[in-house]
Amino acid sequence: MKFLEDIRIGDIDALGSHVFTAEGIKSFATRFDPQLFHTDDDAAARSSFGALCASGWHTVSQWMRCLVDHRRLADEAQRARGEPVAKNGPSPGIRDLKWLKPVYAGDTIAFASEVVETRDLPHRPGWGLVTMRNTGTNQHGDLVLSFTGSEFIERHPQD
Repeated sequence: MKFLEDIRIGDIDALGSHVFTAEGIKSFATRFDPQLFHTDDDAAARSSFGALCASGWHTVSQWMRCLVDHRRLADEAQRARGEPVAKNGPSPGIRDLKWLKPVYAGDTIAFASEVVETRDLPHRPGWGLVTMRNTGTNQHGDLVLSFTGSEFIERHPQD
């Protein structure tokens, strides 16, 4: 993880991608969002979606999985180069969550995060706040997921 001072507005991280399979869609939905258009092929075909589609929560959870994996690998690479790794703190939340298009079985969604704001936090010495626009785009180039999230990020230690 980069320190706050090393993060620039406009920085984009390609986080990776995920292929949504019918089995994965049904498994997630059965546990967390058991609506018929996520769990039953025939019912989904008769729905407004026209086919089995992933829960929006499934799509967001895969974004999170890709983010965590991406950061773990980036941190390992920084350590291997002998560079210090900043700590990240909790997220104070997300806003403007939009599921823009359905994610169907067989779709590959590529996830990304773009820095849209950084800010100092005088009331939290040693920490800043980074705000990112997070997206998921399908194999046709269609935006299927968008939300804005913020996260506490460590500043460079003072000498």
